[in-house]
Amino acid sequence: MLDLIVIGAGPAGITASVYAARKQMDFLVISKDIGGQAAWSGDIENYTGYQFISGPELSSKFEEHMRKYSIALKENETALEVKKQNNLISVTTDKAGYEAKSVIIASGKRTRELNVPGEKEFKNRGLTYCATCDGPLFSAKVVAVIGGGNSALDAALQLIRIAKQVYIINITSDLGGDAIMRQKIKASGIVTILNNTEVTAVIGDKLVSGIKVKRNGREELIAVSGIFVEIGLIPNSEIAKDLQKNELGEIKVNSRNETSVSGIFAAGDVTDVPEKQIIIAAGEGSKASLSAFRYLARQE
Repeated sequence: MLDLIVIGAGPAGITASVYAARKQMDFLVISKDIGGQAAWSGDIENYTGYQFISGPELSSKFEEHMRKYSIALKENETALEVKKQNNLISVTTDKAGYEAKSVIIASGKRTRELNVPGEKEFKNRGLTYCATCDGPLFSAKVVAVIGGGNSALDAALQLIRIAKQVYIINITSDLGGDAIMRQKIKASGIVTILNNTEVTAVIGDKLVSGIKVKRNGREELIAVSGIFVEIGLIPNSEIAKDLQKNELGEIKVNSRNETSVSGIFAAGDVTDVPEKQIIIAAGEGSKASLSAFRYLARQE
């Protein structure tokens, strides 16, 4: 019987695991990957202690820190359900079942899809959801970034160093995101911003060759070799059907990272905590772990 199970190994999950290790809790980390969304990020200039670091580098630092504690880790394993019965919490994965006295859900978010004709057919054939992973494949080519928030701006900033030309296809009237990111994009000279523009289809033969959009009531075809989808994220909260969530599907937590079910805590982007930032997720992970420790102490 474990003290704690941590679900997820992004910034929140890794930080929670480090704090649990320091409290000498008997625990397990379950995650399909290491690093979470942080590993997909480009240049990071707002993580305290690092004036500049890339997402993959910061994720590597997180992982290195976690592994120093010889933490029990079930990698490449996906949690399917979290349920509390008779004061024990069961976690069912795609490979096994586990039980613990407490659980921290730090499962993060996943990319939202366009749901237009051609998207599934051309996934990984010119259409991708990760500029950090796949950007180098489009050197000196014309590409499109779909979206208008920070994720889209981050992707565009990575691609302006690689691509010949970058289109930003934004469905709203103006770009969102951080002002400094917008300034860098507009100063690049190779980015064309198309606001009030909706993607209607992805086209191509064996590989992507273009994207159909609706703009000012008219359909247009834009020739591109690569498409980067950055239209938002969906919380991986389906595993916890009994927990209260907001209208976005994010798990509701209080200031102690407690959910609506005692013994189940949540941290990071899967929760309703405002501002989805790496540093915030890490801080929330530490709080959740300390709250789980106090919960166990009271139970004992």
